[in-house]
Amino acid sequence: MNCICRIYSAVLSIGLLTFSGYSNALEYSAIDAAKSKITFSSKLMGSSLNGGFGRFGGKVSFNPDEIEKAKANLVIEIASFNAGGDELQDEAKGKDWFNTKNFPTANFISDSVRSTGSGKLEIHGTLTIKGKTQDLTMAASYNPQGKQMIFDASFQLLRLSYGLGAGNWADTSAVANEVPVKVHLVLNQK
Repeated sequence: MNCICRIYSAVLSIGLLTFSGYSNALEYSAIDAAKSKITFSSKLMGSSLNGGFGRFGGKVSFNPDEIEKAKANLVIEIASFNAGGDELQDEAKGKDWFNTKNFPTANFISDSVRSTGSGKLEIHGTLTIKGKTQDLTMAASYNPQGKQMIFDASFQLLRLSYGLGAGNWADTSAVANEVPVKVHLVLNQK
């Protein structure tokens, strides 16, 4: 009987070690920059304008078994702005818009994450652009694919809240204040 208890105890211990190792394997934290992207759309003089930011990184920690412990600190290189032609890109990097010389990066820091259903999240945090910080809540979905976790999130940015577009550009009939933003983030397991 004592031998059976020892065998049972050993099997249980191996099972617990395996489970705890499996739980740690579910930590996703390495951003796959080649597959991830941040895009936006806007209305400029009545026409649609689509673009994005080519370079961003940061630190992310996500375990689908502990969603409330998820964290994100994303840093976007504003000079990687890409929309329209060269003239528009130069204008966007200037003082009236992003002022990339003085504010080379934007930053999103999460402060809470909660599940809103199977594979769905609400992420709350702050977004800082051009030295101005605003609260931000975004809806997101997540989907494991092999050893990667795929996130798709969206939110609406109000550009004037960040001082984006001064002078004539402040006119919302020329450039819409509402800018829908989409984030496609691919994370690799730790």
